[in-house]
Amino acid sequence: MKAILRVLCHCLALVFLHCILELHCLEQNKAKQVPRIQLRLAGRRKNGNEGRIEVHYNGEWGTVCDDEFSIATAHVICKELGFIQAESWVPGAKYGRGKGRIWMDNIRCTGAETTLAACNFNGWGITDCKHTEDAGVVCNEKRIPGFKFTNTFINDIEEAQQHVEDIRIKGVFGPSRRSLPVTEGYVEVKQDGQWKQICSMDWTELNARVTCGMFGFPADKSYNARVYKTFAGRKKHIYWPYSINCTGTEIHLSNCALGPSAMDRNNTCKSQMPVVVSCVTGRPFATITSTRIRKAFPNKEPQIRLRGGAKIGEGRVEVLKNGQWGTICDGQWGLVSASVVCRQLGFGTAKDALAGSQMGKGIGSVHMNKVLCTGFEDSITDCAFSQYDQCDHDEDASVRCNIPDMGFEHQIRLAGGRTPYEGRVEVLAKKNGSLRWGTVCSDNWGIMEALVVCRQLGLGFADHAVQDTWFWEGDPTADEVVMSGVKCSGAEMSLFQCRHHGEDLECPNGGGRFAAGISCTEAASDIVLNPQVVQETTYLENRPMSMLTCAMEENCLAASAVGQPLLTSFRRLLRFSSQIHNNGEADFRPKAGRHEWQWHECHRHYHSMEVFTNYDLLSLNGTKVAEGHKASFCLEDTECDSEERKNYQCANFGEQGITAGCWDTYRHDIDCQWIDITDVPPGEYVLQVVVNPNFEVAESDYTNNVVKCRCKYDGHRVWSYNCHIGGSLSAETEEQFDHFPGLMSNHLSNW
Repeated sequence: MKAILRVLCHCLALVFLHCILELHCLEQNKAKQVPRIQLRLAGRRKNGNEGRIEVHYNGEWGTVCDDEFSIATAHVICKELGFIQAESWVPGAKYGRGKGRIWMDNIRCTGAETTLAACNFNGWGITDCKHTEDAGVVCNEKRIPGFKFTNTFINDIEEAQQHVEDIRIKGVFGPSRRSLPVTEGYVEVKQDGQWKQICSMDWTELNARVTCGMFGFPADKSYNARVYKTFAGRKKHIYWPYSINCTGTEIHLSNCALGPSAMDRNNTCKSQMPVVVSCVTGRPFATITSTRIRKAFPNKEPQIRLRGGAKIGEGRVEVLKNGQWGTICDGQWGLVSASVVCRQLGFGTAKDALAGSQMGKGIGSVHMNKVLCTGFEDSITDCAFSQYDQCDHDEDASVRCNIPDMGFEHQIRLAGGRTPYEGRVEVLAKKNGSLRWGTVCSDNWGIMEALVVCRQLGLGFADHAVQDTWFWEGDPTADEVVMSGVKCSGAEMSLFQCRHHGEDLECPNGGGRFAAGISCTEAASDIVLNPQVVQETTYLENRPMSMLTCAMEENCLAASAVGQPLLTSFRRLLRFSSQIHNNGEADFRPKAGRHEWQWHECHRHYHSMEVFTNYDLLSLNGTKVAEGHKASFCLEDTECDSEERKNYQCANFGEQGITAGCWDTYRHDIDCQWIDITDVPPGEYVLQVVVNPNFEVAESDYTNNVVKCRCKYDGHRVWSYNCHIGGSLSAETEEQFDHFPGLMSNHLSNW
């Protein structure tokens, strides 16, 4: 009996050991089968640490369903994206509905997984969800120290590549060694704390193209190899023991294939020459670096542009077709196509190819969809694309481009602010022959100057321009004014590119509490008028003075109305409706707090902005012949893309504003929604409507705040036609509109 028991125990032990080994093998096989995926946060969001979860799997982006979602799953996602942890997660497509596949459903993570693909779920693409159930996360803003984001779905990164700490172009001699940007020098790889050169035996022009692109340059050029070879022979180099093989479409050297180096067994480079690259400075930076380079770029209107971006080299992609600017739909939008856009604009390769109108919604037509580029096209319009698929502006494509290190952020700083996004502006400028930190004179300091500073520091959009900064205490040694008379257009990359007095300063109030200050915001609104509504609602009204007493109180009539008898006189009013859309990424809120709003007893409402819209009637040579204005009373969400978005309803004196994705309509039949043209003779005119004319509220784009219409008045009737948004037409077409009405009408009839 004992012998039988011993045999049974031995058998059970063998079975148990077999099961353990089998489970271990299953776990190993499961680990090997976990696919490489890419995650991103998308949708309408205020910060880069929150958004709708999107997964790149099997060559396609898709979303994640909120069924059985948990904070443990959110932790895995945030860590995979480089954040230390998740703060929360949100169901029900709070960040907007995604498109395409719903890749993952019923996800059950423990929180210990290193990738979302390792969690338990139904299986790829197996789901009963709709995009109304797309999940989102809010990650902690703190990043994992040393985390390096890689586009794993583009290329399988070799083990050796994962140990690369950094890559640089090291200037060797000449101006490139002393100043920024560094355009020419050795390509060096930092590994295990040591900078190493690359042997030139295996180097190709395609490698140089990728290298220049990742450092913000659109192309590479030849250099004097003889000089470098002579210089290299005087120094012992430490070579990286790998070769790089790029196809030329990669966005970073880390995405190129690696191979063994052609060096001999003693790790000696037979060519005795380290890799050198020489890069071409793009158009945006050519005016800064060299007059000779600047002359190489013809001064003509570009066929492509970026709009709505907070930083240099990012924004919504817009292309010019038949004299009209339009957008690109995000169908099949990827990094290769985005890099063609970046290089065309004079930047390097693309860091991000963004979908879902993440840089705000465009205007006009969607000119291109399903863009597929090889990566070597000179223009995005040379790529294969479709122009017949239906898209709306919720699907506008955007890019973030690599730009050269210009050192702009080291020329300026903020001091004394309560947050990193505000403070007194201090610049490093030359005074009395030496560089020193000091303040900027606040005389005529405005939103355009603040916009340049926020961009220069990489802090987003300008929220406020402050002329009285007594509550910000800075470095006492920097109280001295070193810059005055600053006047910016808003397009400059550095405050020093704006007009200013130089070393001959002029600042009556001095620095200290009167130094210039700013506050910045990561997301901004974008107010756009609907030109079709203006065109369709324009008409004339003869209104008795007896019905215009409130309008007189609010200065909504021409000066000739003063003193006119109420019972026997009338005013001739050019009336129309205004529909104001917020296409941006943040709500449009009045600059003044509620306690500062002005109460108007006659109309019995609050004005949150005294000048919200200007209305002008101009002659064809640009002379103003009549004007009007509209205060922002009852600024609210009349309609929205979806009902749940409405945040502002001013009934019962509630909060005022326009939510992102909503619009407010000022109907033609309300007071002051007009221009008083009683004294205007019949003729051809331009009707111009400008919203937020004094730039009081932060916006991502001020160029689209105006609508222009051709206007014909025969003394009895009025017609508006050819209405369009400012910035929606080419410069040539806009010039025809202003000066040659016949040509403009013919051109528009051909659209």
